[in-house]
Amino acid sequence: MKTARPTYRKPPWLKVKLPVGDSFRRVSEIVQKNNLHTICRSGNCPNIGECWGEGTATFMILGNVCTRSCNFCAVITGRPTELDRDEPRRVAEAIELMGVKHCVLTSVNRDELKDKGMGIWAETVYAIKERTPHVTIETLIPDVKGDWKALQLIIDARPEVISHNMETVRSLYRKVRPQAKYYRSLEELARIKDAGIRTKSGLMVGLGETDDEVYALMEDLNDVALDVLTIGQYLQPTARHLPVKRFVTPQQFKAYQDYGYQKLDFDYVESSPLVRSSYHAERHVFPNPNRPQRIPSR
Repeated sequence: MKTARPTYRKPPWLKVKLPVGDSFRRVSEIVQKNNLHTICRSGNCPNIGECWGEGTATFMILGNVCTRSCNFCAVITGRPTELDRDEPRRVAEAIELMGVKHCVLTSVNRDELKDKGMGIWAETVYAIKERTPHVTIETLIPDVKGDWKALQLIIDARPEVISHNMETVRSLYRKVRPQAKYYRSLEELARIKDAGIRTKSGLMVGLGETDDEVYALMEDLNDVALDVLTIGQYLQPTARHLPVKRFVTPQQFKAYQDYGYQKLDFDYVESSPLVRSSYHAERHVFPNPNRPQRIPSR
């Protein structure tokens, strides 16, 4: 039985091209051959054509069934039945076959595991570094339910970037991320930054937040010295997910970006309707050479 699609009409700035081309087909074949999950497909990412067309992909480890029931996400919710100990090797092999210079890893939540899956996370990073030491790595991790010992496993693996998405403003957490906690996610990012690793987070707009709430979240992330922030339009994946409350204009996305650069200290602010967490991720490994100058407060 197919899940019903939402019926809203997208504004013209949200139209994307269908994925085509030899590079896209080659990446798709590698992913299927190696029995790998990608958030590009599981999360219905609108940039799959552009990213896979360039021979890059974001790999989703630890299966494709999530223990959380976030009301914005297209990933399947339930009790996972698999824990593939060979997955780190297969992911590292696929990255080598694809010839990428930078990879992004993400995962479902695995709250039923003692270490919240962070052991497999660390093993995957180590496997990639051993097989392709030239490849830089971003890890987009869950909140580990505040298990800071588990968090230390991925910190010790030393990926170049560790990302954890806030997803939405504080007032909407219970509705959007019912099993998450706003300040726990902020603390996770602060701990990663304190460990000397480059940090990144992302949020969606269009769920019912106000612009002032977006700016307040940006300020909270600035307080934990976040390096990279991504902001994109929420798109309802199916009719059973939260509806889109508004389509934020490109002009307002530019206003978010200007605020992050001119008033706050983010190194990168990727803010536009189709931005997703891993979009242009290869740029975020190193300091931004073109960061606009901050406007001093009076």
